Amino acid sequence: MKQINESELIINNDGSVYHLRLRPDQIAGTVLIVGDPARVTMVSRYFDAIEHEVRNREFFTHTGFFKNKRITVLSTGIGTDNIDIVLNELDAAVNIDLDRRIPREDHTALNIIRLGTSGALHADIPVGTFVACRFGLGFDGLLHFYTHDESLTEEEMTDAFIRHTSWSDKLARPYIVAASDMLLDKVATGMVQGITLTANGFYGPQGRQLRIPLAFPDLNIQFERFRYKGYSILNYEMESSALYALGKILGHQTLTVCDIIANRKRNEYNSAYEQSLDKMIRLVLDRVADIE
Repeated sequence: MKQINESELIINNDGSVYHLRLRPDQIAGTVLIVGDPARVTMVSRYFDAIEHEVRNREFFTHTGFFKNKRITVLSTGIGTDNIDIVLNELDAAVNIDLDRRIPREDHTALNIIRLGTSGALHADIPVGTFVACRFGLGFDGLLHFYTHDESLTEEEMTDAFIRHTSWSDKLARPYIVAASDMLLDKVATGMVQGITLTANGFYGPQGRQLRIPLAFPDLNIQFERFRYKGYSILNYEMESSALYALGKILGHQTLTVCDIIANRKRNEYNSAYEQSLDKMIRLVLDRVADIE
């Protein structure tokens, strides 16, 4: 196999991947990702023991045990650009021989579950609801930088979305990728499920207007009205499409579970959402502990 150049795969002096500063032995087979570094301890405080604590930039990692299940919790920061770093470096750590700089013959598939906060687009989804993102719909454009099989994306749903919204050719072409069926089955029971929008910004791309007028002021109304084979667009966040797309290309199982902390339709925001977020964390921990 061709060796990967040093400029393409940067490895630190301690043998860890560049941004995450993680070595293969520091990564568990189940990885919970959160955006905010402060949320890493919200998860790991329930661990029975912590083996590794690693910090670099916005990437904080704790690896330890919960009910005899080895789990890594890792902060990604905000946005699909950071997910690009996290997914590629997690995969490199477990599927590339970092000493020889060549892919390993035996593939390691990680279970990667994002625990996020989100804003709902429908009035009947109150704050405190847990949403399992069955489909990630991205207009971030990240996937288009990678070669991939057409079967990776939900093309009929994507085309229906483009027609419904009269999507502008000034914007990146949307893409839709499904979550892991296995993780949905193991983790998402009893949660609201549907399509999650991954935006490439918090303000204009999510229809928020402060001082700059919006180029597409009616998009949220069109998003709310979209239906495809019984599924609707439930919520906004900023990472899931890239997580699902890169995870599937690289052969990992991925899922996002969101705590709804705002309702855009009702103009509501729960400033004391930590209690419901903690409840979601404990629920997901209990369920991933039972995954073989």
